[in-house]
Amino acid sequence: MKQIYETEKKICFPEAEDIKEFVDVASKCDFDIDVFYQRAMIDAKSLLGMLAIGNSRNITVCYGGKDEHLEKMISKFAIA
Repeated sequence: MKQIYETEKKICFPEAEDIKEFVDVASKCDFDIDVFYQRAMIDAKSLLGMLAIGNSRNITVCYGGKDEHLEKMISKFAIA
């Protein structure tokens, strides 16, 4: 089944600690947030999944809701 997302953005985490910060914010959202890297799709609320991707990689984050804290977090790590 294909997931439909309202928003899709490219981000990159410079440090591994940034991943934990992102997962903490994502976990507080009441909508699905998925991250795509190459052929893998990861639940953005899964710390182990996100750490498996690692930092310093360009990833795509997709989500279908609105949250001010999530938007700030994504802006912080957005790729221009």
